[in-house]
Amino acid sequence: MRESIVSKIAACMAVKGEVQTDQTEHRVKLAESWGIEAGSKILEIGCGQGDTTAVLAYFTGKKGHVHAIDIAGPDYGSPVTLGESREYLLASSLGKQMDIQFQVDVLADNVTFPEKHFDYIVFSHASWYLRSADELASILKKSRSWGKKLCFAEWDPAIQHVEQQSHILAVLLQAQYEAFKESSESNVRSLFTVEDIKDIIEGTGWNVVKEESIYSPKLKDGEWEVDMALEFAEDELKQLPEIPGKLKKLIQSEIRILQRNKSMFPIRPLSTIALTAE
Repeated sequence: MRESIVSKIAACMAVKGEVQTDQTEHRVKLAESWGIEAGSKILEIGCGQGDTTAVLAYFTGKKGHVHAIDIAGPDYGSPVTLGESREYLLASSLGKQMDIQFQVDVLADNVTFPEKHFDYIVFSHASWYLRSADELASILKKSRSWGKKLCFAEWDPAIQHVEQQSHILAVLLQAQYEAFKESSESNVRSLFTVEDIKDIIEGTGWNVVKEESIYSPKLKDGEWEVDMALEFAEDELKQLPEIPGKLKKLIQSEIRILQRNKSMFPIRPLSTIALTAE
């Protein structure tokens, strides 16, 4: 049953092939965990290329609607830009069940919605892109009045399998030098543990009512993060001369560990924590 659902949704995406199928299947697992019901109104914050948007549109059905927003511009993304992905999605069989807006800063004064307008506020694999815990808290606090339930998903830094070690090490590498940046377009700008996220969620007025760990070993995200970390880490260090010398040496040692791990073990993605709050 799930295979048929994944196939229908993946056909609506601009990216084709096994990679997209695996991404779609992972997000179907998330929607199932959150209990997305047909006919729901959904606000998705940080929609990116629409992998989760398409799944939400499928689950809410023709009587529901997904309003998806992202702070990035339509030209962001590779090999398919956000704008190209949006055009493809809106022209698909799911297009009438969604609208997608880019360059929307949810914290801007002019961005607001009526109280309890949405059945679900969805924030999926987007928190590590944020500048800080304060920014995440501000987003969750502002959106609290807009929806009845919060559906949250992010990678879990606590590894459960040795093959996940490279993914978390690549993330830690990026997070260390990102701590010295004022602005960035990196995949990882802030690292939050599951405990951090739960504290932030509950500190902004939500109450976590469900928590589930989801493992999707076919995802390539771990490999992508490792390749990115190894390719750009030395350049990143050169661009940040204010990093203490001892920290720079530590990061260089971590790069060597990551290189060795990559040659010794297969790379699998971290598990995902799926949270539901009311």
